[in-house]
Amino acid sequence: MKQPKLSFWQIWNLSFGFLGVQIGFALQNGNVSRILSDLGADLSSLSLFWLAAPIMGLLVQPIVGAASDRTWNKLGRRLPFMLGGAIVAAAAMVLLPNSSMVVAIIPPMLFGLLIFAIKDAAFNVTFQPFRSLVSDMVPPEQRNLGYSVQTLLINIGAVFGSILPFVLTNVVGLDNASKAGEVAPSVVWAFYIGATVLLGSVLWTVFRTKEYAPEQYYAYKGLDSEAQTLAEQVRKSRSLAEKLSDFWQTMLGMPKIMKQLALVQFFSWFALFIMWTYFPAAIAQNTWGVGVEWYNGSYIAQMGGVPAHIAAAKGAAGDWVGILYAGYSLFAVLFSLVMAKLANLFGRKLVYSFSLLAGGLGYLSFVLFTDPTMTHVNLLITQVEIPQGALGLMIPMIGVGIAWAAILAMPYAILAGALPPEKTGVYMGIFNFTIAAPQIISGLIAGWILGSVFDNQAVYIVMLAGGAMVLGALSVWLVKEQEVTATE
Repeated sequence: MKQPKLSFWQIWNLSFGFLGVQIGFALQNGNVSRILSDLGADLSSLSLFWLAAPIMGLLVQPIVGAASDRTWNKLGRRLPFMLGGAIVAAAAMVLLPNSSMVVAIIPPMLFGLLIFAIKDAAFNVTFQPFRSLVSDMVPPEQRNLGYSVQTLLINIGAVFGSILPFVLTNVVGLDNASKAGEVAPSVVWAFYIGATVLLGSVLWTVFRTKEYAPEQYYAYKGLDSEAQTLAEQVRKSRSLAEKLSDFWQTMLGMPKIMKQLALVQFFSWFALFIMWTYFPAAIAQNTWGVGVEWYNGSYIAQMGGVPAHIAAAKGAAGDWVGILYAGYSLFAVLFSLVMAKLANLFGRKLVYSFSLLAGGLGYLSFVLFTDPTMTHVNLLITQVEIPQGALGLMIPMIGVGIAWAAILAMPYAILAGALPPEKTGVYMGIFNFTIAAPQIISGLIAGWILGSVFDNQAVYIVMLAGGAMVLGALSVWLVKEQEVTATE
């Protein structure tokens, strides 16, 4: 039985919840390193803090993927996990900016492990099933469109989340300065708004999407409904040890293309982790001229605190990080509008490789933008005075945005056709290892490299990320695309 095509708005509704999830991620990505640095964390410790996110993804996503493969109830197959995760994630976002008393008595690293890990786990429970939902509901001939729409929504959310604190300060007028032991009002309200949009957008997907019934799904995927039902009964009767053994065998039997894409993913996500961790410091040092000593907790304590002009420069650089993140997300949105057509015309691999190369060149050019000349910039929503070099950094963001759009869509578009339909969820979860593992490795060694090799000059760790992204572009050509319908 041929799976029916979906209208554009049906595909849109499938992924609409990603809008809110990405707002949450953008708020975290743009503010966490800056907050921890202000709390006294050294640059070398920041990458260790960020380990909480990939570790939670590594633990949560395969479990959720496997569970959603075997869930069939009135709400659906993937939708129950999206809804439950969104409720917890929204609650965590509301509580997080009100946790300042916890920060006052617990070291930043422990604070991150206890608080952010919970939020990241909830985010992972929410967004992992979205990937599988598109694979379930969208027929093969619309797969490029399906993942491109998902990428579009992700980046709209990233733009909104990235600029939200900046807008609340410079347009609405909320204070962006934090008092001792408290979070700035602009950040607090940004997280409130983000939590509201996250929950609302996921609810939209849940109530506007109707998943296929088991018999209908199996028919569309060319599977024997009775055989699948029997196999599920056998799985439920197995012991925990047998289930773990089955999961291990599933991993060993993963399609070869997953292993080939894993190399590309390693270089891509190794670079992205460095960006999210060290962009604020790199921009403050390289463009605003803040000395590396002002990121050393011992030196700051010795000097009796951070001088007002240094604090102002670090704050301005931190604000501009949000604008740059919004910039690369916006460029990703624009590229995602044409990415599916380009992939259909030139092939997924060429588009994927070109995109990663553009991102790598963007990172490598980061060191060039050092001009301290102050310039007046009209952002339409407000006007600011920033160094000329900071404005120039928007050029590398074009390449980073192109790479980001491809990273979010191309691996899944290539992979989806090679996965057995009855194990799509678990394999999508296992594929998340290729996202989490390189970030964990980056987190473990990036701080050491920055301190021991680059003497805490953060711009050079960003250039290292550029080299990794270029290697990712070359690795794409090792991938051999394939299509399957079902396992034997």
